[in-house]
Amino acid sequence: MTDAILGLLGGLALFLFGMTVMGDALEKTAGNKLKSILSKMTSNPILGFLLGAGVTAVIQSSSATTVMLVGFVNAGLIKLRSAIPVIMGANVGTTITAWILSLSGIEGGAWYLEIVKPSNFTPILAIIGMVLFVFLKSARLKDIGLILLGFSCLIFGMDMMSDGFKTPEIESFLGSFFEMFATNPVLGLLTGAVITAIIQSSSASVGILQTIAGANPGMFNVAMALPIIMGQNIGTCITAVLGSAGANKDAKRVAAVHLSFNIIGSTVMLAVFCLLHYLIIPGGFGFAYLPADEFSISVIHTVFNVVCSVLLLPCYKLLERLAIFLVRDKKGETEERNLFDDRLLSTPAIAIEQAKRVTYTMAEKTDACLADAISLFGSFDKKVFERVAAEESKIDVYEDEIGSYLVKITGCDLTESESLEVSRLLHTINDLERLSDHAVNLACSAKEMYDKKISFSSGAREEMRVMIRAVEDILSLTFAAFRDNDLERATRVEPLEEVIDMLQSEIRANHINRLKNNECTIELGFILTDMLTDLERVSDHCSNIAGCVIEITHKSLGMHEYTRSLKSGNAVYDEYLKSYSNEYRLKV
Repeated sequence: MTDAILGLLGGLALFLFGMTVMGDALEKTAGNKLKSILSKMTSNPILGFLLGAGVTAVIQSSSATTVMLVGFVNAGLIKLRSAIPVIMGANVGTTITAWILSLSGIEGGAWYLEIVKPSNFTPILAIIGMVLFVFLKSARLKDIGLILLGFSCLIFGMDMMSDGFKTPEIESFLGSFFEMFATNPVLGLLTGAVITAIIQSSSASVGILQTIAGANPGMFNVAMALPIIMGQNIGTCITAVLGSAGANKDAKRVAAVHLSFNIIGSTVMLAVFCLLHYLIIPGGFGFAYLPADEFSISVIHTVFNVVCSVLLLPCYKLLERLAIFLVRDKKGETEERNLFDDRLLSTPAIAIEQAKRVTYTMAEKTDACLADAISLFGSFDKKVFERVAAEESKIDVYEDEIGSYLVKITGCDLTESESLEVSRLLHTINDLERLSDHAVNLACSAKEMYDKKISFSSGAREEMRVMIRAVEDILSLTFAAFRDNDLERATRVEPLEEVIDMLQSEIRANHINRLKNNECTIELGFILTDMLTDLERVSDHCSNIAGCVIEITHKSLGMHEYTRSLKSGNAVYDEYLKSYSNEYRLKV
């Protein structure tokens, strides 16, 4: 008896380990493109359902799909309403695992039946998987090796469990256990839910049920198995509930939808089954008395999930309302959406996309901060001055959070293009933060002139207007190039930056002449010099940001090399330089 229990527990350990390894490797091998589909959901519920089923069928885990959705909603990549049909599709997609495992129950001596039995080809898969994982260097081939090794462990574990379940003592205990469900289907539902919640995988718990059925033919029938399978669908929701801990309200509502969908579906289906089985057709519901085996459990699992989805998919908006009712907004409470979610790191492409979105927000704040600072020279406003300082502090926080998240992303398995994108964002957030610092400097210069009630001479004012117009133009070009990844706008930044450099030199020289002619004071000269320095450095950082856009487009060239090539007899560059020189020419 002790040997049987140890064999049973060892088989269970191998089975769960194999399913975990296979699932993780499948999720990784599926690629970022496949999972990125989920972050680009449309408002079409049918499409969302099909995509949810397809993605889950590949990664073989509805829990993983739902946790990804929690992360996407928490990060603001998709809306709650768009996630609901995907959850329903995930419930159907996860049934593919039961069909694969049901192959072990195939009986017959024909060669074509023997070759599809997993136990017959698993040793070969294990050998191939070991060779791929141990001896090859390709990360993708190693992942494929892990899939094969995980599947092999899963099947070996099933065989060990099957042998343990055939022990007379354990068989007797299981027989008594399943007899309880014949008269109390609610107990079967609760049992399925609790066991699945513990192992956090409906696919694994269904696989265990299939193993018991295969090892002990005729031990229990369909009527006993059905409530357990319904409970397994409820128990698997624990993963999404735990995954939503610490997330915002909408992310918690995703978990609430997953849980309520399965509870409603299981309650309705169990009520209909009990009504038919015990009241309307007692003893005559023939299908219910058929012995449960691997195949019939797969059928029940699939039919149950498909029927629940068909019934509730048209009501997905009501499920959204129910989730909002269950996870309510508190009066007077304002919730700030988390900038980032570590759940997205399992899918680097989506994590990078979220980092880009937040960086675009940082760029918008920086642009507004500079616009406010420049406006203070026309008409000083204390509230605007305070807003510049407040926004600069927020931009500092953005830099810290984006930078920390990008560093986390660098620890993921990235493609070459993804690594370039991360590098581009790291450089860009540094330039954006420096731009906000110069905005504060400019605002302080304006405040100094306001407090001291001094102003530039008419000539200096006119020259600074030209300089400011050029800087506003380069900011507009730069932010548009960054936001839209626009190479044409990015290439116009460098010639304009050169014109701003020339303007700075001209204005400085003119200021010296005005000092000689007593048309300006030394005090105003210090302020003018500070302003020119800040405006020129603003254009430098704009050049850096545009250079990052250029570098991403020209992957084979470094930014500085490409900049040098622009200035070496480039007709387009020369044309832009001439045009900007004419547009921003100082009056003699």
